[in-house]
Amino acid sequence: MRTFIKTQLWPAVAILLVFTVITGLAYPAAVTAAAQTIFPGQANGSMITVNGATIGSSLIGQSFDDPKYFSGRPSAAGAGYDATLSGGSNLAPTSQVLIDRITAQVDALRKANGNAPIPVDLVTTSASGLDPDISPAAAEYQVHRVAQARSMTDDNVRAAVARHTSQPFLGFIGAASVHVLELNLDLDGLLR
Repeated sequence: MRTFIKTQLWPAVAILLVFTVITGLAYPAAVTAAAQTIFPGQANGSMITVNGATIGSSLIGQSFDDPKYFSGRPSAAGAGYDATLSGGSNLAPTSQVLIDRITAQVDALRKANGNAPIPVDLVTTSASGLDPDISPAAAEYQVHRVAQARSMTDDNVRAAVARHTSQPFLGFIGAASVHVLELNLDLDGLLR
């Protein structure tokens, strides 16, 4: 028994302790320190602050109901943009719940923005339900409403949209997108 403890049990416990310290303490501490040093904004949630107050994260969308703001993509995460309940609705195209939800969204969008063709990202949720971006077409669809609500010209609102439009990586990877929170903050004169 004493031989078993000395030759097998103690080495196993020692290896467990060493790897626990390395992989459970030292490695996470080193990665956290490197992230805080090299990418502090991203390591802390990519927060957007205005006048010292945190407004939100650049990675998570928000709901905007006021006509003077651009609306983002609908969220299926909890009551909307709830990061703890991130996920898609997983409703089938034939689901009556999905059909009713999209029909209601189309009706609301037409009432607020007119009868122009509605970009699909304004009526469908994403896989995460947290998207902070919309397509340039979805932003263009809302330009006139936002301009009227703010007593601005459509061209001035389009210029703000252009400032917050990201192009595909290397010109072809991904799609162009407009960051809704940053755009709305810019229109309020709060984004620097």
